[in-house]
Amino acid sequence: MTAQGAAQRAVLIAGPTASGKSALALALAKELGGTIINADSMQVYRDLRIVTARPTPEDEARVPHLLYGHVDAAENYSVGRWCVDAGAALAAVERAGRVPILVGGTGLYFKALTRGLAAVPPIPTPVRATVRARLAAEGVAALYAELSERDPATARRLMPGDRARVTRALEVVLATGRSLTDWHAEGMKPALDPAGAVKVFLDVERAELYRRIDTRFDAMLAAGVLDEVRALAHRRLDAALPAMKAHGVPWLLRHLAGEMDLAAAVAEAKRDTRRYSKRQATWFRHQLPDWTWVAAGTADGEIRRALGR
Repeated sequence: MTAQGAAQRAVLIAGPTASGKSALALALAKELGGTIINADSMQVYRDLRIVTARPTPEDEARVPHLLYGHVDAAENYSVGRWCVDAGAALAAVERAGRVPILVGGTGLYFKALTRGLAAVPPIPTPVRATVRARLAAEGVAALYAELSERDPATARRLMPGDRARVTRALEVVLATGRSLTDWHAEGMKPALDPAGAVKVFLDVERAELYRRIDTRFDAMLAAGVLDEVRALAHRRLDAALPAMKAHGVPWLLRHLAGEMDLAAAVAEAKRDTRRYSKRQATWFRHQLPDWTWVAAGTADGEIRRALGR
Protein backbone atom coordinates (compact mmCIF):
# COMPACT_ATOMS: atom_id res chain seq x y z
CA MET A 1 0.00 0.00 0.00
CA THR A 2 1.33 3.45 -0.81
CA ALA A 3 0.98 6.13 1.80
CA GLN A 4 -0.69 8.38 -0.75
CA GLY A 5 -3.27 5.76 -1.69
CA ALA A 6 -4.57 5.46 1.84
CA ALA A 7 -4.24 9.15 2.63
CA GLN A 8 -6.57 10.40 -0.08
CA ARG A 9 -9.56 9.01 1.80
CA ALA A 10 -8.37 8.91 5.38
CA VAL A 11 -10.11 10.78 8.17
CA LEU A 12 -8.11 11.58 11.32
CA ILE A 13 -10.11 12.59 14.39
CA ALA A 14 -8.34 13.77 17.53
CA GLY A 15 -9.43 15.72 20.57
CA PRO A 16 -9.27 15.77 24.34
CA THR A 17 -10.65 12.92 26.36
CA ALA A 18 -14.48 12.91 26.56
CA SER A 19 -14.84 15.23 23.56
CA GLY A 20 -17.04 12.80 21.63
CA LYS A 21 -14.44 11.35 19.25
CA SER A 22 -15.69 7.76 19.33
CA ALA A 23 -19.33 8.70 18.76
CA LEU A 24 -18.36 10.92 15.83
CA ALA A 25 -16.19 8.19 14.32
CA LEU A 26 -19.02 5.66 14.64
CA ALA A 27 -21.52 7.97 12.95
CA LEU A 28 -19.10 8.74 10.10
CA ALA A 29 -18.17 5.09 9.64
CA LYS A 30 -21.83 4.18 9.21
CA GLU A 31 -22.37 7.05 6.75
CA LEU A 32 -19.21 6.58 4.70
CA GLY A 33 -18.62 2.84 4.81
CA GLY A 34 -15.65 3.32 7.11
CA THR A 35 -13.47 1.22 9.35
CA ILE A 36 -12.42 2.76 12.67
CA ILE A 37 -8.75 2.43 13.62
CA ASN A 38 -7.75 3.17 17.21
CA ALA A 39 -5.19 5.92 17.84
CA ASP A 40 -5.40 5.96 21.65
CA SER A 41 -2.46 4.53 23.57
CA MET A 42 -4.59 3.17 26.43
CA GLN A 43 -7.47 1.71 24.42
CA VAL A 44 -5.07 -0.82 22.92
CA TYR A 45 -5.06 -2.76 26.22
CA ARG A 46 -7.60 -5.56 26.50
CA ASP A 47 -7.67 -5.32 30.31
CA LEU A 48 -8.93 -1.70 30.24
CA ARG A 49 -12.23 -1.52 28.39
CA ILE A 50 -14.26 0.47 30.92
CA VAL A 51 -11.65 2.77 32.46
CA THR A 52 -10.37 3.88 29.01
CA ALA A 53 -13.89 4.35 27.57
CA ARG A 54 -13.25 1.91 24.75
CA PRO A 55 -16.12 1.43 22.29
CA THR A 56 -18.68 -1.04 23.60
CA PRO A 57 -19.01 -4.51 22.06
CA GLU A 58 -22.29 -3.32 20.56
CA ASP A 59 -20.60 -0.37 18.84
CA GLU A 60 -17.75 -2.57 17.64
CA ALA A 61 -20.34 -4.86 16.05
CA ARG A 62 -21.95 -2.00 14.10
CA VAL A 63 -18.89 -1.17 12.00
CA PRO A 64 -15.41 -2.69 11.78
CA HIS A 65 -13.00 -1.57 14.53
CA LEU A 66 -9.26 -2.28 14.49
CA LEU A 67 -6.47 -2.04 17.11
CA TYR A 68 -8.77 -1.98 20.13
CA GLY A 69 -7.94 -4.25 23.07
CA HIS A 70 -5.36 -6.25 21.12
CA VAL A 71 -2.48 -5.84 23.61
CA ASP A 72 -2.05 -7.46 27.02
CA ALA A 73 -1.59 -5.10 29.97
CA ALA A 74 1.71 -6.83 30.80
CA GLU A 75 3.23 -5.43 27.59
CA ASN A 76 4.96 -2.09 27.20
CA TYR A 77 3.34 -1.17 23.89
CA SER A 78 5.24 1.55 22.03
CA VAL A 79 4.44 4.15 19.41
CA GLY A 80 6.73 2.28 17.03
CA ARG A 81 4.70 -0.90 17.39
CA TRP A 82 1.52 1.07 16.91
CA CYS A 83 2.86 2.55 13.67
CA VAL A 84 3.56 -0.93 12.34
CA ASP A 85 0.11 -2.13 13.42
CA ALA A 86 -1.57 0.97 12.01
CA GLY A 87 0.20 0.52 8.67
CA ALA A 88 -1.10 -3.03 8.44
CA ALA A 89 -4.58 -1.86 9.43
CA LEU A 90 -4.57 0.84 6.75
CA ALA A 91 -3.56 -1.74 4.15
CA ALA A 92 -6.41 -4.04 5.23
CA VAL A 93 -8.92 -1.19 5.08
CA GLU A 94 -7.75 -0.23 1.61
CA ARG A 95 -8.06 -3.83 0.40
CA ALA A 96 -11.62 -3.91 1.74
CA GLY A 97 -12.45 -0.71 -0.16
CA ARG A 98 -13.49 1.10 3.00
CA VAL A 99 -12.70 4.58 4.40
CA PRO A 100 -10.07 4.53 7.19
CA ILE A 101 -11.14 6.63 10.16
CA LEU A 102 -8.37 6.97 12.74
CA VAL A 103 -9.58 8.24 16.08
CA GLY A 104 -7.90 8.86 19.43
CA GLY A 105 -6.33 11.31 21.80
CA THR A 106 -2.69 10.24 21.60
CA GLY A 107 -0.96 13.02 19.73
CA LEU A 108 2.33 11.16 19.35
CA TYR A 109 0.54 8.39 17.45
CA PHE A 110 -0.84 10.87 14.92
CA LYS A 111 2.47 12.68 14.64
CA ALA A 112 4.38 9.47 14.00
CA LEU A 113 1.76 8.28 11.53
CA THR A 114 1.96 11.43 9.42
CA ARG A 115 5.56 12.56 9.98
CA GLY A 116 7.48 9.37 10.66
CA LEU A 117 9.34 8.06 13.65
CA ALA A 118 12.91 7.42 14.67
CA ALA A 119 13.77 3.73 14.32
CA VAL A 120 15.11 3.33 17.87
CA PRO A 121 15.18 -0.34 18.94
CA PRO A 122 13.43 -1.43 22.15
CA ILE A 123 15.39 -0.71 25.31
CA PRO A 124 16.18 -3.87 27.32
CA THR A 125 14.35 -3.97 30.63
CA PRO A 126 17.54 -4.15 32.77
CA VAL A 127 18.94 -1.01 31.14
CA ARG A 128 15.67 0.85 31.61
CA ALA A 129 15.38 -0.25 35.23
CA THR A 130 18.95 0.76 36.03
CA VAL A 131 18.60 4.24 34.54
CA ARG A 132 15.24 4.83 36.24
CA ALA A 133 16.71 3.76 39.59
CA ARG A 134 19.60 6.15 39.11
CA LEU A 135 17.19 8.95 38.26
CA ALA A 136 15.39 8.38 41.57
CA ALA A 137 18.61 8.09 43.58
CA GLU A 138 20.90 10.65 41.90
CA GLY A 139 18.57 13.08 40.16
CA VAL A 140 18.40 14.26 36.57
CA ALA A 141 21.57 16.39 36.80
CA ALA A 142 23.76 13.31 37.18
CA LEU A 143 22.10 11.63 34.21
CA TYR A 144 22.49 14.74 32.09
CA ALA A 145 26.19 14.93 32.96
CA GLU A 146 26.72 11.36 31.80
CA LEU A 147 24.65 11.98 28.66
CA SER A 148 26.84 15.00 27.86
CA GLU A 149 29.88 12.73 27.92
CA ARG A 150 28.40 9.81 25.99
CA ASP A 151 26.14 11.68 23.54
CA PRO A 152 27.02 15.39 23.47
CA ALA A 153 25.05 16.03 20.26
CA THR A 154 21.78 14.93 21.86
CA ALA A 155 22.59 16.54 25.20
CA ARG A 156 22.97 19.93 23.52
CA ARG A 157 19.44 19.63 22.14
CA LEU A 158 17.86 18.92 25.52
CA MET A 159 17.07 20.99 28.58
CA PRO A 160 19.21 19.70 31.48
CA GLY A 161 16.16 19.42 33.70
CA ASP A 162 13.97 17.51 31.21
CA ARG A 163 13.74 14.26 33.15
CA ALA A 164 11.83 12.25 30.54
CA ARG A 165 13.95 13.15 27.52
CA VAL A 166 17.30 13.01 29.31
CA THR A 167 16.43 9.60 30.72
CA ARG A 168 15.31 8.33 27.33
CA ALA A 169 18.43 9.59 25.55
CA LEU A 170 20.73 8.00 28.13
CA GLU A 171 18.86 4.70 27.93
CA VAL A 172 19.30 4.67 24.15
CA VAL A 173 23.03 5.35 24.15
CA LEU A 174 23.64 2.82 26.94
CA ALA A 175 21.56 0.14 25.26
CA THR A 176 22.69 0.63 21.66
CA GLY A 177 26.04 2.40 21.85
CA ARG A 178 24.66 4.96 19.42
CA SER A 179 23.39 8.50 19.78
CA LEU A 180 19.67 9.13 19.80
CA THR A 181 20.40 11.83 17.22
CA ASP A 182 21.84 9.17 14.89
CA TRP A 183 18.79 6.96 15.33
CA HIS A 184 16.51 9.88 14.50
CA ALA A 185 18.30 10.27 11.17
CA GLU A 186 17.28 6.72 10.21
CA GLY A 187 13.63 6.98 11.10
CA MET A 188 10.51 5.11 10.07
CA LYS A 189 8.77 6.77 7.14
CA PRO A 190 5.23 8.12 7.57
CA ALA A 191 2.54 5.51 6.92
CA LEU A 192 0.11 8.18 5.77
CA ASP A 193 0.48 11.35 3.71
CA PRO A 194 -1.10 14.13 5.81
CA ALA A 195 -1.68 16.30 2.74
CA GLY A 196 -4.31 13.87 1.49
CA ALA A 197 -6.10 13.29 4.80
CA VAL A 198 -8.85 15.17 6.60
CA LYS A 199 -7.41 16.05 10.02
CA VAL A 200 -9.65 17.52 12.72
CA PHE A 201 -9.26 18.24 16.41
CA LEU A 202 -12.55 18.41 18.33
CA ASP A 203 -12.81 21.59 20.35
CA VAL A 204 -15.12 21.58 23.37
CA GLU A 205 -15.63 24.55 25.69
CA ARG A 206 -13.64 23.87 28.84
CA ALA A 207 -16.47 23.92 31.39
CA GLU A 208 -18.53 21.59 29.23
CA LEU A 209 -15.56 19.27 28.70
CA TYR A 210 -14.92 19.07 32.44
CA ARG A 211 -18.60 18.27 33.02
CA ARG A 212 -18.37 15.45 30.47
CA ILE A 213 -15.21 14.08 32.09
CA ASP A 214 -16.85 13.98 35.52
CA THR A 215 -20.08 12.48 34.20
CA ARG A 216 -18.23 9.84 32.24
CA PHE A 217 -16.22 8.73 35.26
CA ASP A 218 -19.41 8.37 37.26
CA ALA A 219 -20.78 6.22 34.43
CA MET A 220 -17.63 4.09 34.54
CA LEU A 221 -18.25 3.41 38.23
CA ALA A 222 -21.79 2.32 37.46
CA ALA A 223 -20.50 0.09 34.66
CA GLY A 224 -18.16 -1.84 36.96
CA VAL A 225 -14.81 -0.10 36.64
CA LEU A 226 -13.84 -1.14 40.17
CA ASP A 227 -14.14 -4.79 39.23
CA GLU A 228 -12.05 -4.15 36.12
CA VAL A 229 -9.29 -2.46 38.11
CA ARG A 230 -9.50 -5.13 40.82
CA ALA A 231 -8.86 -7.82 38.18
CA LEU A 232 -5.88 -5.81 36.97
CA ALA A 233 -4.55 -5.51 40.53
CA HIS A 234 -4.75 -9.29 40.97
CA ARG A 235 -2.24 -9.69 38.13
CA ARG A 236 0.43 -7.90 40.23
CA LEU A 237 1.98 -6.20 37.21
CA ASP A 238 4.85 -3.73 37.32
CA ALA A 239 3.44 -0.35 38.36
CA ALA A 240 5.63 1.32 35.71
CA LEU A 241 3.79 -0.36 32.82
CA PRO A 242 1.67 2.03 30.72
CA ALA A 243 -1.57 0.17 31.44
CA MET A 244 -1.04 0.62 35.17
CA LYS A 245 -0.88 4.38 34.71
CA ALA A 246 -4.09 4.82 32.67
CA HIS A 247 -6.17 7.70 33.96
CA GLY A 248 -8.05 6.62 37.05
CA VAL A 249 -6.21 3.34 37.51
CA PRO A 250 -3.57 4.45 40.08
CA TRP A 251 -6.16 6.14 42.28
CA LEU A 252 -8.60 3.25 42.13
CA LEU A 253 -5.76 0.86 42.93
CA ARG A 254 -4.97 2.93 46.02
CA HIS A 255 -8.63 2.75 47.05
CA LEU A 256 -8.72 -1.02 46.57
CA ALA A 257 -5.55 -1.30 48.66
CA GLY A 258 -7.30 0.49 51.50
CA GLU A 259 -5.16 3.62 51.25
CA MET A 260 -8.03 6.06 50.57
CA ASP A 261 -11.80 6.08 50.40
CA LEU A 262 -13.65 5.82 47.10
CA ALA A 263 -14.84 9.42 47.05
CA ALA A 264 -11.29 10.72 47.38
CA ALA A 265 -9.99 8.34 44.71
CA VAL A 266 -12.71 9.38 42.29
CA ALA A 267 -12.07 13.08 42.92
CA GLU A 268 -8.35 12.66 42.22
CA ALA A 269 -9.01 10.58 39.10
CA LYS A 270 -11.35 13.21 37.72
CA ARG A 271 -8.87 15.98 38.51
CA ASP A 272 -6.03 14.15 36.75
CA THR A 273 -8.19 13.56 33.68
CA ARG A 274 -9.21 17.22 33.51
CA ARG A 275 -5.57 18.28 33.70
CA TYR A 276 -4.66 15.78 30.99
CA SER A 277 -7.33 17.20 28.68
CA LYS A 278 -5.63 20.61 28.90
CA ARG A 279 -2.26 19.09 28.07
CA GLN A 280 -3.74 17.30 25.05
CA ALA A 281 -5.02 20.55 23.57
CA THR A 282 -1.75 22.37 24.20
CA TRP A 283 0.28 19.55 22.64
CA PHE A 284 -1.78 19.49 19.45
CA ARG A 285 -1.64 23.26 19.04
CA HIS A 286 2.15 23.24 19.16
CA GLN A 287 3.06 19.89 17.60
CA LEU A 288 0.43 19.54 14.84
CA PRO A 289 -0.52 23.10 13.90
CA ASP A 290 -1.82 22.08 10.46
CA TRP A 291 -4.84 20.29 11.97
CA THR A 292 -8.23 21.97 11.76
CA TRP A 293 -9.91 22.72 15.07
CA VAL A 294 -13.67 22.32 14.85
CA ALA A 295 -16.50 22.59 17.34
CA ALA A 296 -17.51 19.08 18.31
CA GLY A 297 -21.11 19.68 17.28
CA THR A 298 -20.23 20.71 13.72
CA ALA A 299 -17.43 18.23 13.04
CA ASP A 300 -19.56 15.72 11.14
CA GLY A 301 -20.57 18.28 8.53
CA GLU A 302 -17.07 19.74 8.30
CA ILE A 303 -15.55 16.33 7.61
CA ARG A 304 -18.15 15.37 5.02
CA ARG A 305 -17.63 18.67 3.20
CA ALA A 306 -13.87 18.16 3.22
CA LEU A 307 -14.40 14.72 1.68
CA GLY A 308 -16.81 16.12 -0.90
CA ARG A 309 -19.67 14.00 0.41
